[in-house]
Amino acid sequence: MVKVSFVDETASGERDAEDLARELLLIVQKQGSRERDWASVVDALDAHPRPGEFRLRVAIALSDEYLPHALISALLRGVRLDQHLDLAAAFFTKVGESWVYHATDLLAQLVDAWLRAGREIPGPVAATIRRMARQSYRADEFLDVIAGLPEHLILNPGEAWADQALADLSALGGGWRALIAHALTATSAKPSKAWEKQARLLLDAVDDPQDTIIRWLALTGRPRTVPIRGERETVLDPHNVLAVRGLVWTLTLLPASPESARVLGDLVETALRKVPGVGPRNPLVANAAVHALSRMEGDRALAQLARLASRVTYKGTLKLLDTALDTRAAALGLTRDEVEELAVPSYGLTEVGRRTVSLGDVTAELTVTGITWRNAAGRAVKSPPASVRREHAEELAELKASVKDIGKMLSAQVERLDRQFLAQRAWPYTIWRERYLDHPLVGTLGRRLIWTIDDRPCAYAGGRLRAADDTPVTPAEDATVRLWHPIGRDVPEVLAWRDWLERHEVTQPFKQAHREIYLLTAAEENTGVYSNRYAAHVLRQHQFHALAAARGWHNRLRLMVDDAYTPAFRELPEWGLRAEFWVEGIGHDFGTDTLDSGAYLRLVTDQVRFYPSGAPANYGHASGGGYEQWLRDGADPVLPLPLDQVPPLVFSEVMRDVDLFVGVASVGNDPTWQDGGPDGRFREYWTSYSFGELSGTAQTRRDLLSRLVPRLAIADRCTLEDRFLLVRGDIRTYKIHLGSGNILMTPNDQYLCIVPKQAPAAGAGQVFLPFEGDRVLAVILSKAMLLADDTTITDPTITRQLRL
Repeated sequence: MVKVSFVDETASGERDAEDLARELLLIVQKQGSRERDWASVVDALDAHPRPGEFRLRVAIALSDEYLPHALISALLRGVRLDQHLDLAAAFFTKVGESWVYHATDLLAQLVDAWLRAGREIPGPVAATIRRMARQSYRADEFLDVIAGLPEHLILNPGEAWADQALADLSALGGGWRALIAHALTATSAKPSKAWEKQARLLLDAVDDPQDTIIRWLALTGRPRTVPIRGERETVLDPHNVLAVRGLVWTLTLLPASPESARVLGDLVETALRKVPGVGPRNPLVANAAVHALSRMEGDRALAQLARLASRVTYKGTLKLLDTALDTRAAALGLTRDEVEELAVPSYGLTEVGRRTVSLGDVTAELTVTGITWRNAAGRAVKSPPASVRREHAEELAELKASVKDIGKMLSAQVERLDRQFLAQRAWPYTIWRERYLDHPLVGTLGRRLIWTIDDRPCAYAGGRLRAADDTPVTPAEDATVRLWHPIGRDVPEVLAWRDWLERHEVTQPFKQAHREIYLLTAAEENTGVYSNRYAAHVLRQHQFHALAAARGWHNRLRLMVDDAYTPAFRELPEWGLRAEFWVEGIGHDFGTDTLDSGAYLRLVTDQVRFYPSGAPANYGHASGGGYEQWLRDGADPVLPLPLDQVPPLVFSEVMRDVDLFVGVASVGNDPTWQDGGPDGRFREYWTSYSFGELSGTAQTRRDLLSRLVPRLAIADRCTLEDRFLLVRGDIRTYKIHLGSGNILMTPNDQYLCIVPKQAPAAGAGQVFLPFEGDRVLAVILSKAMLLADDTTITDPTITRQLRL
């Protein structure tokens, strides 16, 4: 029996709780978790003048230690929590999830005691309750506790949507509180029939459920209204997420509408937005929204699924999107490609790219680039007149939403069309005309592309299809249409179409007439089965990973761990091939060469290979050492396909992807890396890339600049010379590299660091550009315009360098 005295020599004459806690801790550490070794100490606490208070103080002092749950339970046995609310709150806030499996009953007592005392439950206690609820195997009991919380605690405040919901609850009535409490039980991947049955009953008991839920969900993901120290403010609140998922499920039980489809599509993108060091904000919410869209009837939900399938790169959600679209295609008796084509809505456009709406005596012209307003006098104005904002608020909101939807859908359609080169798609003329030339939305893209009709190239201008010499083309009704690609075409034909685009001032949505063509080099003919054209480059891993996913490649982020990875690869089922791009992590210093998660910051590149579809996968260690096939049951390895047997179109498009990966993700593109990065390790690579030989993309850029430069306002100050655009200023002459956009200053090739904005303007003034999407071209032109007038530069970070 251990004797415990509560009288000591302190000024208060009372033994300190932390001192007794240390004594208990020593007993446990020496004797283990046997109850008989510490039971007498705990029992002796009843001799304290204030036993309940002292037991709680000892429990608080011990709560940071890993102790037997039986000891904590014994300390709190018989304590009247309603008499010590502040201490009880301190204990539960401190102990958190570490005691989750044993705290349900006492937690319920604490909530009950707080409510009976008429006290408001502190936010940290409520947050602890919810954290425990998410992890407990007795989750149902915890949810009962949550449902008994006061109205202001049913959701965690601090998020825009939760704040709005909490503010609305008092006016909306008790039915909404019950609906949110039910939404918080959305703990599974999909709703059960019982869950949906209860949700229907609750929906019937509230007014305007669809509008209210949509209004709340539209606020999800907005910046936090209350910062949380030590937490990433862009990560969704883990308690409120359950309510979001439950509310998403309820939308499938209500009539489908354009607004509900729109908010669910936005929610997928919001939930998958990347947080540095964490990854997607909350894939569970994204998956729930995809599930809801897949169950909704109507073209708008299908359109959102198709749009998201071309934009989402997160594998789990993309798999759900693919399954949803494949299921819908099978139900309609169509191919997946046909469903994606038919899913594109017109957004109310009454002709290709245009819609006119009258709002009183004001006219709004909606196009794919925005809204043009004309007042009662017919004069163009920059913003909607006050009469429209006052008398047509709903119509105005819908117009603005349509502009946003159109922008997102057009971006998705550009990416889908750019992938059609390898899809080998062909359309009957009448179907193609309906879906691509005359479609109110897609027509704005289709009319800026070159097509072959029965192998005769043509494009749209002046209200009809025309050949490169502007001869009208009149197709037969049974003609076959394909997307034109420059590979295999005569050089005069390609140049003729480039001239045609400039003559008609047609800006293509992506490179087509100016598309890079990659043919086998002598070195690749010698290596035979692999290409080293893009080997030995240093890439930023996360940027490469995002680009690869956007171009349809499969890749895993490499960690500094003892693990094996497949190369980045792209399946080409239409050709029976798989393309591989071999990469590996680079660096050995954890924290310098990696994120805190262990993910490599950079990769080094190696070979490009092609294998038959279904060939065994190659694997290589995360940190390098080469790739090899892992074979089972003594199977023979499958050799890579000789490069001269790869169809030229496939080879060219795959190499174009790899050129894009290197051209965008290379550390050589970073103007701030002139010191070579960590410890100067990459200085030689940075210099060779930043001012070295031009890639295929850079050579195309040079060809275009040779036509653009004479039209620039600064043409008399610009000259193309080998790999550079030379710009003559009044202080210096500048050499802008056509591959990286980095700058050297004559006469001594001193480096000039100018960091471009995230989205630089084209910088070409009124000069026509024949295609969209070349950011480096925009950077080069903007730098040229700046440096040609270098005496007017005021940015001190630049002027200091000019005067050195």
